[in-house]
Amino acid sequence: MPGIAAYFGFHKICAPKEGEIVYVSSAAGGVGQLVGQFAKLMGCYVVGSVSTHEKVDILKSKLGFDDVFNYRDEPSLSATLKRHFPNGIDLYFDNVGGEMLDEVLLHMNLHGRIAVSGMISQYNLSKPDGIHNLFTLITKRIRMQGFVELDFKNEMYPHYLEWAVQNLSEHKLIYLEDIVEGLENAPSALVGIFHGRNIGKQLVCLARE
Repeated sequence: MPGIAAYFGFHKICAPKEGEIVYVSSAAGGVGQLVGQFAKLMGCYVVGSVSTHEKVDILKSKLGFDDVFNYRDEPSLSATLKRHFPNGIDLYFDNVGGEMLDEVLLHMNLHGRIAVSGMISQYNLSKPDGIHNLFTLITKRIRMQGFVELDFKNEMYPHYLEWAVQNLSEHKLIYLEDIVEGLENAPSALVGIFHGRNIGKQLVCLARE
């Protein structure tokens, strides 16, 4: 599922072109880590945001991101985006929503594209954050679309499967998973997702042969 969501959202909605500037939020998650690698395979410049220094190092050293920042270390999100995107953002793959999406809208380039895959910052809020900068969709002619992987599964899945298997076998793609042992550890693993503790898809291993 993460691979399908990453591939379809990036290729169908973002419609990337070589040399474009790509930003991926929650870039160490099951979907985000793949979007960044897909973008690099397309010849794009890719920046990701994550929640720990460990994730920064992994994305830069193992997954090939051009740059990564820990958003928890940044006192000003606006200043951070200006520093990492001095020429603006062409494509934004959103896994976070909320304040991050609202600020990114101000840094998008003309005719930018935004794929909205998730809004993890909003899932447990009784009153979701508002988005105040939607007027930029008009002034910058931005296309923003939400989706789920089922939207494109029947159309593109065979092609995706062949493409992904080949690139994994050639070590052009790396997929990281966070595995905890034992059902008794499942609750803490679930809670950890909302605190950014996992790298890649969070899995629970019930037993090993």
